Amino acid sequence: MFELWKDELTESEETELIEKAALEIERRKLQAPALMFLESHKPLAFLTSQASITFAPFIAPFLGFDFVNNYSRLFAKRENVDRLLDRIERGRNDAAKVEDSPC
Repeated sequence: MFELWKDELTESEETELIEKAALEIERRKLQAPALMFLESHKPLAFLTSQASITFAPFIAPFLGFDFVNNYSRLFAKRENVDRLLDRIERGRNDAAKVEDSPC
């Protein structure tokens, strides 16, 4: 059977997962709702990561085992939520600078 949380994520794996999540949020243009959701649920990040392990047998068929395993390990650390928030905000600021620049 699959083993959840067998190893810790490396720094590069964490950065890659944060970047993938931020790009997907930006692609769907959900930066504002994502920022509001993440800020308001930041205290529950660890609890949510633990709940995802509990419900993994039910959500893994839809999202994939690796997705559930990786993101549950990512959000077990509260600082990764802050890193994702910073990345989303930085992406919004960069996009605003591009849009506001005269051509």
